[in-house]
Order: sequence, then C-alpha cells, then structure tokens
Amino acid sequence: MGDSASENSQNKVAEEVSRVVELAKELQDSASSLIAKASSEEQALRQRVVALDSNIQKLRSSIDSAVKKSTLDRKEADKLDEELYRAKCILTDGDASSYLPSRYNGSFLKMFLGPINVRATRKDIQLKVKEEYNSYRDRTAFLFLLFPSALLFLGSKLGNDCLPAFPVQLYQAWLLFLYTSLALRENILRANGSDIRPWWVYHHYCAMLMALISLTWEIKGQPDCAKKQRGVKLFLRWAVMQGFAMLLQNRYQRQRLYTRIAMGKARRMDVVWGETAGVEGQLWLLCPLLFILQGFEAYVGLLLLRTVRDGVVSEWQVAVCGIILVVMAVGNFTNTVQTLMTKSRVKAKIKRTKSKLELDQTKKLR
Repeated sequence: MGDSASENSQNKVAEEVSRVVELAKELQDSASSLIAKASSEEQALRQRVVALDSNIQKLRSSIDSAVKKSTLDRKEADKLDEELYRAKCILTDGDASSYLPSRYNGSFLKMFLGPINVRATRKDIQLKVKEEYNSYRDRTAFLFLLFPSALLFLGSKLGNDCLPAFPVQLYQAWLLFLYTSLALRENILRANGSDIRPWWVYHHYCAMLMALISLTWEIKGQPDCAKKQRGVKLFLRWAVMQGFAMLLQNRYQRQRLYTRIAMGKARRMDVVWGETAGVEGQLWLLCPLLFILQGFEAYVGLLLLRTVRDGVVSEWQVAVCGIILVVMAVGNFTNTVQTLMTKSRVKAKIKRTKSKLELDQTKKLR
C-alpha cells in the first residue's frame, strides 16, 4: 500500500512538471508570435514615418525652388513652409518620433557610456530627461553665484587678499564635474531630438578642458600674491556675473519655450535659444548683460596671456586657459549675434504678415 501511494504521488508530480513544461513552451511560442507580429507592424509603421519625414523635406525643397523660379509667391511660400513645420513638429514631438531613425550618439557619449542607444522610445521619458536638464541648470546657476562669492569673501577675510589653494582647486574640480555632466545631458538630449546649437555643446567641451587644466595650475601665495592671483579673482567675479545671467536666461528661455510650443513653432524636446522676442523687458536686460559677460571673459583671457608674457607667471596652464577663455568669448559673441539676427528676421516676417492681413481686411471693408 505504501509503495502504491508513493508511486501515485510521484506520477502526479511528474504530470504536474510535464504540464508546467508544456505551458512554458506554449507561452514561449505565443510570446515569439506576438513579438514577430509586433515587429512586423512596427517595421511597417517605421517605413511610413520615414517616408512622411522624407516627403516633408522634399516639399520644403520644392517650395524653395518654386520661390527662386518666381512661380510661387513669397508670402504664400512662407505660409506653406509654416504648415510644413507644424507637420514636422507633430511628427517629431509625438509618439511617432520613436520610429524616426536614431541620431548617432557621437564619440563623446560613446567614450563615457560605450556603444549603447540612449534614445528613449517613450515621449514621457524624453520629456523627463529634458525637465531634469532644466532643473539641473537652475540649480547650478545658484551654485555659480554661491561658490565664487564664498571664495572671494574667504580670500578677503584671510588677509593680504590671497585666495586659499584648496578651496579654489575644489571649485575647479566642481567646474569640471559640472561641465562634463552638462555636456553628457546635452548630447543625450540631442540624440532624443532636442534642438541644441552645436556651439553650446562645444563650449562645454572647452570649459571642461579649461577646468581640467586649471586643476594642475598651482595657486601660488606669497610673495606677490595679489598680482599672481589677479586672473583667478577676475575669473571668480566673472563667474558670479555668469550665475546671475544664467538665472535670468533660464527664466527667459523657459517662458519662450512655452509660448513657441503653444504656437506650434517648437517641439517639446527643444531647448530654446530664442527665435522671437517674447519678454521684451527681460530681453533688453539679458542681451547687454550677455555682451558685458563676453567682453569680461575675453578680458580675463587676455589678462592671463599678458601675465605670462610679462613673466609674472610662467606656467603653461595659464597661457592655455587664457586662449580657451578668448575662444569661448568669441564663440559666445558670434552665436549671440546670430540669435539676435534670427530674431530680427522673424520679427520682420511677422510684421509683414500682419501688415498684409490688415491691408486685406481694409480692402474687404471698402
């Protein structure tokens, strides 16, 4: 009796195991079939999205060609081009954007993250990445104000206007971390369809290089402390001004982004560098401040070069940092001017459109 019961129990366990194995095979086949079907449908949808994107590009080229040949009125061409841009925004700002060809991550991301795809397939995840980037910029703007202000205050309290070496090097290490993290975030945003001007990414590469080099720059004390550290103090004062400008610029750009998205002229993943004048009071304050910062940045760079030329300091790091600061100042100035020129052209276009509408309405009333 005992042997028979034991045998029956073993048979039941064996049958249950066999049933579980068959169920696992069935589920595997169902999952494989579903994945194959989804892949086929996804491929078909991907081809449609790519074809529509290509068609938009061809239509834009056709409109430009028609305008050059004078077979299409410029105002009508502007209207059609605006409609195409809205269609492009719908395509690239919605769920269909995940089916567009992925942008190449670039060597910078590959160097830090390896050959992985950083593009998110869901739009809500992409937007979270962008919002985190905006929040990070806001936080670092406050630190840009706080950190150099504390160093300048500490230097004045220690006597002889000499900056302590370790806190300054700690600040330089923070700058290296900051610009590296900003460059990583911006490259990821670009891979996910964000419209960031390449110069601002290159600017952070230059800032990373300068911060890395400055870490090896000996912060000398006495004798002649004030003369040897003059460039460092000017750079810290510039950093305080930069923090204030970042706070104002972040606020202005956030307001412009919401306005342009509502008008259908921007995608939710864009990081706005400015297209049209939105908050005039802020813009009138922001632009002069940016030009002053750029001029001050170039002045600090030239001052570092002069200290090397005059023999006040002889380290090669000082000369390289001076050159990088001048290059960054020139690049920032050039891009700011290009932005203002773009604003001016778009505002003139809007003004012409409004004048045309008002003229048409006057004719109708007559």
